[in-house]
Amino acid sequence: MKLNKDCSQIKIFLPVTLEIYDKHYHKRADEGVITKEQADELIAKLSKIKKANPKSLIESQKNIIVDKTTYYERNMAVVEASDELLAFQVNDSEGVEDTVAKAKAKNIPVKIFKYKI
Repeated sequence: MKLNKDCSQIKIFLPVTLEIYDKHYHKRADEGVITKEQADELIAKLSKIKKANPKSLIESQKNIIVDKTTYYERNMAVVEASDELLAFQVNDSEGVEDTVAKAKAKNIPVKIFKYKI
């Protein structure tokens, strides 16, 4: 799917602000979890989307760290904004499982695509 120039058809929920997310992913690159190039690419894409349509990037203003708790809070925000959930679960991700459970509890239709890598 090709995005509209204004990115109006997409919503991305972050557990923190983009600035904090940037620092977090570059820290993960320093730890060797991902590469610096992957961190740079992710933040560049998110920045481009935010520039095209600031309403497309939903940043949590209340959280100052990225951890399991803030990701699970973000999951609830995703569910609250959804009328249907398409979940792409890689390697039995607990975060995706959390989002699916929250959606099902609110009687939101869910379709799960599971992958192993």
